[in-house]
Amino acid sequence: MLSGQYAHVNGLDLYYEIHGTGQPLILIHGGLGSIGMFESILSDLAATRQVIGVELQAHGHTADIDRPLSFESMADDVTALIAHLGLERADILGYSLGGGVAWQTAIRHPAAIRKLVVVSAPCQRQGWYPEVLTGMAALNAEAAAGLIGSPPHQAYASTAPRPQDWPALVEKTGHLLRKDYDWSAEVTALKIPTQLIFGDADSIRPEHIVEIFRLLGGGQRDAGWDGSGMSNARLAILPATTHFNIIASPLLAPIVLPFLDAPLPQPR
Repeated sequence: MLSGQYAHVNGLDLYYEIHGTGQPLILIHGGLGSIGMFESILSDLAATRQVIGVELQAHGHTADIDRPLSFESMADDVTALIAHLGLERADILGYSLGGGVAWQTAIRHPAAIRKLVVVSAPCQRQGWYPEVLTGMAALNAEAAAGLIGSPPHQAYASTAPRPQDWPALVEKTGHLLRKDYDWSAEVTALKIPTQLIFGDADSIRPEHIVEIFRLLGGGQRDAGWDGSGMSNARLAILPATTHFNIIASPLLAPIVLPFLDAPLPQPR
């Protein structure tokens, strides 16, 4: 493992770690999180792949800069890291807010992505349940104070170069999550083989989960006895799984790895 590496990209010192060898797989954590979110599955993924865990702007070991948090800018940072590492293409797995970054990386820089795995992330803001949107909208300085001592804060305080920036991270995250977005048209245009993974008790509405699958070409018709009518999209729903524990599910890595290891399909 190479630990504590930084790539200077887009005015940002972006922290990343490399675990294992093989086909590169970039992991993008959720909001207020860090690479540590993937602790339960990282070793399984790294057994056969070069896993590159990245910590987004203002998260974990990556210090904030004078720039709003946006899915687009963070996607550009991830793509710049791929170039920094001299990789022609990489697979990407993004969870929650990191799934939004993964969507935008694939949308903005498709040539840099071989396969895409999106875990518990919608492609439009209204895909979240209304009560989840209410909670996201409440992320501000007052909420940051209330989160002191919580697991996300403890993880941040143990890794951040400036732990006192916690309120700024929460406020910036709230500002990002209050903005409306709808990437349906861009997702429909994607040609990258994509795997969607959600929990059956997720924070994303099941109707929207099916909608994303259909946007990617899935669920359009019966695949036939030989599977010839199958699209390049894959959908997995993990049982008894929420938005918050899906990333630690023992089912996750065994679902992701066969998708990543399968030969690249013909363009749909």
